[in-house]
Amino acid sequence: MFWADELAARVSGPQVLNDSKTPSGTVHVGSLRGPVILDVIVRALRERGLRTTLLYGIDDLDPMDAQALLTPDAVDRYMGVPLAHVPDQADGAHDSYARHFAGLFIDTFAGLGIHPDRYYWMSELYAAGDMDRYLRAALDRAATVRDIYLRVSRVRRPEGWLPVHVICPRCGRVGTTLARDWDGETVDVACLPDLVEWATGCGYAGRVAPFGGAAKLPWNLEWAAQWSHLEVTIEPCGKDLATAGGSRDRSDAVAREIFEREPPLNVPYEFLNIGGRKMSTSRGRGAAAHSIAEVVPPEQLRFLFLRPRPNHAIDWDPDGTDAIPRLFDEFDRVAAASAGLPVKGELPPQPERLFAASLLDPGADPRQVGAAYRPPFAHLAMLIQVPGVDVRARVEAEKGAPLSDPEAAVLEERARAARAWLETYAPDRARLAVQRDVLPAAAGELEPAQRGVLADLAEAVAALPRESWNGEVLQAAIFDAARAAELPAGRAFAAIYAAFLGQPHGPRAGWLLASLEPEFVEARLRQAAAADTLPA
Repeated sequence: MFWADELAARVSGPQVLNDSKTPSGTVHVGSLRGPVILDVIVRALRERGLRTTLLYGIDDLDPMDAQALLTPDAVDRYMGVPLAHVPDQADGAHDSYARHFAGLFIDTFAGLGIHPDRYYWMSELYAAGDMDRYLRAALDRAATVRDIYLRVSRVRRPEGWLPVHVICPRCGRVGTTLARDWDGETVDVACLPDLVEWATGCGYAGRVAPFGGAAKLPWNLEWAAQWSHLEVTIEPCGKDLATAGGSRDRSDAVAREIFEREPPLNVPYEFLNIGGRKMSTSRGRGAAAHSIAEVVPPEQLRFLFLRPRPNHAIDWDPDGTDAIPRLFDEFDRVAAASAGLPVKGELPPQPERLFAASLLDPGADPRQVGAAYRPPFAHLAMLIQVPGVDVRARVEAEKGAPLSDPEAAVLEERARAARAWLETYAPDRARLAVQRDVLPAAAGELEPAQRGVLADLAEAVAALPRESWNGEVLQAAIFDAARAAELPAGRAFAAIYAAFLGQPHGPRAGWLLASLEPEFVEARLRQAAAADTLPA
């Protein structure tokens, strides 16, 4: 069974699924894996006829803290202040820093087919008093909370420590305050200059009633309070939170022992690793979720996250590699398999369910959608760079029939993605300029054996039926010519790149030739084969 179907078969009755995010700066593309996984679970539950509600929250009362320092978006002078109270530094169009960055992130959801039934903001829940009873329960049972931290995670809190972060009435910071002496209505608060390394408290001391938005719970208690208040039954989380003795274990214990509620079902998931490093923001490159979504269309992005099971890590590096074209190729193979078409190579388990989960429309017929013609991404990236080429006409010629309306939409979407890829993540060898007017000087430097391969290839091209003019056929013809001449394939490809591009490297040679007119290809091959030398 597909993993989401396995999970759906384990539960019964109405389900409430939840996820949340702290908007401490630009949100990494890997953060989209959780919402996509959640959406697929929602689909599986609804397919079983279970009434299901999807929630997504913004933890915007968290402070601008050390985590925010990891992003260039951090604002030093607001360190320790709740993100909901930090002004929007980007364009001033949003009510807060939190609203700006949360908006950039959740704006990608609809494009990915993710439609939460409700968004909530923790700053609003606290201000409305919805968290007051959980604050009171945590303060009344502070000794039990301290015991949970020690017993579950071996974290020792000092005697008298209270599980509450008060917002300083003087400086507005929440990350620098320490509370003691709960009397049933107020706590004694000190805003300390040296409580944390990343923010400086103002020195305030006094008693504060921690209700109505004047304070917040520490993360583990806040998470458990969300589960109770929102009646959450399923909430996946990243592996960093799900380690033994970690945040999830603490919150589970708090849910049971402080708020007297069984915690929701957990679905731990691994991360998306971007080449083991942070990506460069130069030339428009970046790992921001909204930036990646501008290059990788939504169904391929969903496919990226769903291709392995949630508990398997994803290693992916689109920067200067063929990772994005390969993603499209794998998607197309799974699409074809879903339509019952023959495919080469190994397929992932349950390809039909994987393909259906990757589609934006949960009601779409995977077999019908999978049967649509899709031009190979790398080939399309070449076509749009060739001057004078009518891309749609060429794609229709390769299909052998006019494109349907859905196929035309796929072509338009992929052409946009290919242009964006060429401008951002594509390796230099994918960017080409076919030298049509004159034979490149590099062709005069070819070895006799290379020129012989070009001559043989010209004969093969001349005999090739025009209905067979496509990348796979031409790629095979190049290999055949190289084998017949006992020339390594790499040297044959280098000869083609020299003849058409004037450089030693380029994209897949068969697809490069397929992007050009057969008459031009034949003439250029014969010209290059005869070019012993060229004048300087």
